[in-house]
Amino acid sequence: MKHKLATAFMLSSILLGFTIGVVHAYPGMQQGTKPVTSTIDLISVLPKAFPIEPAPFNDVDGKAIDFSHYKGKIVMVNVWATWCPPCVRELPAIERLATKFKTEDFALLPISIDADGKQQVQPFLNSLGMANFNSYYDPQQNLGQVFPLDTIPATFILDQNGQLIAFVRSFVDWDDAKAATLIQGFIDKGRVKAN
Repeated sequence: MKHKLATAFMLSSILLGFTIGVVHAYPGMQQGTKPVTSTIDLISVLPKAFPIEPAPFNDVDGKAIDFSHYKGKIVMVNVWATWCPPCVRELPAIERLATKFKTEDFALLPISIDADGKQQVQPFLNSLGMANFNSYYDPQQNLGQVFPLDTIPATFILDQNGQLIAFVRSFVDWDDAKAATLIQGFIDKGRVKAN
């Protein structure tokens, strides 16, 4: 009996190893070991830019767009949903963060994955007093072609060429001064490369 239990435990451990954290969508996705003193420290900055395909999503008017529309800017894609309390908690802070940068340098793309799109999201935003919050929509979850969407909130930062340079799959306090410093660093780095 002990032998059967030991064998079962060993087999389950091996299977668990295959399902937890072994396969990664892109470099840097594996668990980090750096100390965390701020939620900004949870953001993984990739060692080099990772090319991604421009998956389509919808603007507020239902028009299909993709990341190529934002070339030349640092793009912060924040995937969220109305049914996700940490996502909703982030929204006012990411909106405030976006105001710290020039629109020619930075684009904030909060993208809702709610199944009913704008019809569900806009009344929800109105109830929060955020009627002017500019959300985008991906009810079909097309972004799942390029980003893992099994955990939200999730934020993916793209460089001026539309390549992934950083990500975080957790709640982040975007009001933290370190957030603005990080984004400004990406903007400055892109300017240096352009010259």
